[in-house]
Amino acid sequence: METRNNVTEFVLLGLSQNPQMQKIIFVVFLVVYIVSMVGNVLTMVTITTSPLLGSPMYYFLAHLSFIDACYSCVNTAKLIIDSLYEKKTSPFNECMTQIFGEHIFAGADVILLTVMAYDRYVAICKPLHYTKIMNWRVCVLLVGVAWMGGLVHSTIQILFIIRLPFCGPNVIDHFMCDLNPLLNLACTDTHILGFFVAANSGLICLSNFLLLIGSYMIILRSLRTHSLEARRKALSTCVSHTTAVTLFLVPCLFVYLRPAATLPIDKAVAVFYTMITPMLNPLIYTLRNDQMKSAIRRLCSRKVISGDQ
Repeated sequence: METRNNVTEFVLLGLSQNPQMQKIIFVVFLVVYIVSMVGNVLTMVTITTSPLLGSPMYYFLAHLSFIDACYSCVNTAKLIIDSLYEKKTSPFNECMTQIFGEHIFAGADVILLTVMAYDRYVAICKPLHYTKIMNWRVCVLLVGVAWMGGLVHSTIQILFIIRLPFCGPNVIDHFMCDLNPLLNLACTDTHILGFFVAANSGLICLSNFLLLIGSYMIILRSLRTHSLEARRKALSTCVSHTTAVTLFLVPCLFVYLRPAATLPIDKAVAVFYTMITPMLNPLIYTLRNDQMKSAIRRLCSRKVISGDQ
């Protein structure tokens, strides 16, 4: 029997072990989950049922909303269910599945945010060549690259973590299964693997973050030659995207761009990038976007009219 089989499940301590606090956690994150799902599903439906789908920016936004909805199901739904129980357990295979799901959607999210920044760069800096560069085939290819990148990233992570020997203890001071807490429980030296995790997860976040910063520096320089109205419109779009990128990547960099170690603040940081950011993205991209708000109003009007009939 392999040493790993000595541990068949992991015990999660969650965000709090206080019974009263557990009730508050259940209510708060149930609201977060509902808002996140409604916002992301509404964004997807609005874009896919309107002419906005023909625009690369909104095509990418629809995919981002789909990824965020899936990401919320992997982490927020698990936390909500666990908050109903005094003892929170996660069978070994379920724990591995959560890690795989978390990293495939997070990886795809990071790459897609970079793709969206590239789209904005082409739209602002090369407007005359935009339709030629960002044609339908390129858009589909870029979305495929985002999904494939997330799949490769997640597969590499899980192939290394699933081979580790776990012979006890099995208590994880977290609300979800993740790489660093599991590395600390393994019955072997994981220092080298810890650096590999930082290189795989952390450097992906850092490289994409630097690409995004570089693209927006170029965009800001090019805006000096544009009219005031064009600058206002471009900056509005860029501010929304920069906000979404910062809210997601900065916490990820804090958690993963360091050797494997767990800090008390890690759980709060993880809540932010796994639950709060997917909830805020639809608000960030719709509240500042007149076309999205108009499309949502038209969608709601069609639903009301069809309901009356």
